[in-house]
Amino acid sequence: MKLLWRIAKEAKRYKGLLFLGGLATLTLIVLNLLAPQILREMTGIVSGGMDQEGLSEIARLALMLLGLYAARVVFRFFASYIPHKAAWNLVQDVRMKVYNHIQGFSMKFFHDKQTGDLMSRTINDTATFELLYAHIIPETITNVLTLIGVTIILFSINPSLALMTCIPIPFILISGRILMKKVRPQFRKVQKSLAELNSRLQDNFSGVQEIQAFCKQEEESQRVFVKAKDYTTYMLKALKLSAVFHPSVEFLTSLGTVIVVGYGGYLAFSAGLPVQDIVAFLLYLTLFYAPITGLATLIENAQSSLAGAERVLELLDESTTVADKPDATDLPPVKGHITFEDVSFHYIDGVPVLQNISFEAKPGQMIALVGPTGVGKTTMIQLAARFYDPTSGHITVDGHDLRNVTQNSLRNQISMVLQDTFLFSGTIAENIAYAQPRATEGEIHNAAKIAGIYDDIMDMPDGFATQVGERGIRLSGGQKQRIAIARAVLRNSPILILDEATASVDMQTEAQIQAAIQSLSGSRTIIAIAHRLSTIRNADLILVLKEGKIVQQGTHDGLVAQPGVYQDLCKVQEQGARLLT
Repeated sequence: MKLLWRIAKEAKRYKGLLFLGGLATLTLIVLNLLAPQILREMTGIVSGGMDQEGLSEIARLALMLLGLYAARVVFRFFASYIPHKAAWNLVQDVRMKVYNHIQGFSMKFFHDKQTGDLMSRTINDTATFELLYAHIIPETITNVLTLIGVTIILFSINPSLALMTCIPIPFILISGRILMKKVRPQFRKVQKSLAELNSRLQDNFSGVQEIQAFCKQEEESQRVFVKAKDYTTYMLKALKLSAVFHPSVEFLTSLGTVIVVGYGGYLAFSAGLPVQDIVAFLLYLTLFYAPITGLATLIENAQSSLAGAERVLELLDESTTVADKPDATDLPPVKGHITFEDVSFHYIDGVPVLQNISFEAKPGQMIALVGPTGVGKTTMIQLAARFYDPTSGHITVDGHDLRNVTQNSLRNQISMVLQDTFLFSGTIAENIAYAQPRATEGEIHNAAKIAGIYDDIMDMPDGFATQVGERGIRLSGGQKQRIAIARAVLRNSPILILDEATASVDMQTEAQIQAAIQSLSGSRTIIAIAHRLSTIRNADLILVLKEGKIVQQGTHDGLVAQPGVYQDLCKVQEQGARLLT
């Protein structure tokens, strides 16, 4: 009931449409109940002997029946379409609510989540709300009201015969309750296995080049087969339970019909039950058992729908670890004065990533982070953009603690070029202008020139209108990275973060990007991570990290003269350069 109440809250804005649909359904029920009554009267007239007056009455009743059937067509349309309209609009709302909720999660949430599972919850599981509101609830109301109406009419015709009609009902209800307990866990497994299948397919489609490169088609096909088989197995188990229940209900309702026909015949013989009453009883009997027979389908659909709804609400109940405070204020335009004060951080309790980090980046300065892989450099820039909150310590921008300002107002003043470059499916121009959709063609071209990608783009047949493909698959790694740099340049934020901005480019392009970065120096605060030390040779301050701590800091000339990690890194890179030449 708690789950149903939660779902009902989501549909409140469509209560008007649902009310109209319910009204159409109620009218349809009344029309369905009237038809056998008219046929009963016609049968009585025929059985009593025909004359001119009787013929006229039959003609009048036939016209009434025709009008009733025509009205039933109209109201069946409204009873079907209006709930569907409300339900699919509700599905759209819930999908957007789920998507926006996922968008708002901190990066920690995505560490152990699969994209395919999130997609399945957003698309497949939300679709079950349509099943609930367009089918299960309207049909349940229809069946219950029809059952009540028919029961009243049957008892008004002949109480003892109506009582015999009810004999199978307790057995049907008991078997339905048993089915509910057994089938719902199976449908939970069905929804979960479908999500796992989606996750596997999403991973494989994204990594198809690697699969082919390592000749793993057969192994991956087997993995997909296992997930597909799990889904089929759970679905068949659920359907097997339903397959047992459906014929059982049909047998019990058929048994009820046999009882009514047999006992009705006895009453006609012994008590003189009129023929028209027997005919009416048989006509109403179909209406009486139809909703009971439909119970199997309703229970099956309800369990599937509720299993999907549970997964949706479970996701909506998940909270983010990085959230704006209720009293958070928008960060005003900043100059780019960044301060880390005794900052520590861990992803897993007891496993520190950063320990007691303190430094200051003044407006217009370039701060470089260097050190071996895995020492926390990328974590530092993610903390600066508040993708995570520090375990302890404070990070401020122009004196504003990041925890006290809204995330959007902070990130609107930061441009980022991440190590794992991501381009959206679309044109090169659209990707460069992603952060500034209103940018002019000239501004886009200028950003491309600063990033050293303009000539490459102009050499392409479609120039800036070139489609990059999914994740930029049609471009080289260096081209993707320079487009990402152009995107950051175009945003023109007071803070620029570069995570391995020259990792995927050749030496000539690296020189171009270095010149671009140098031209930006002084006009904005730059925090750059680089393994190629030549990129940050002119940095105002170089922070050298080892095991999550700052072990050295200073300028390039000062650090290269000191024995330590930085000097060792320089020697290794010099040796590598000599080997390449």
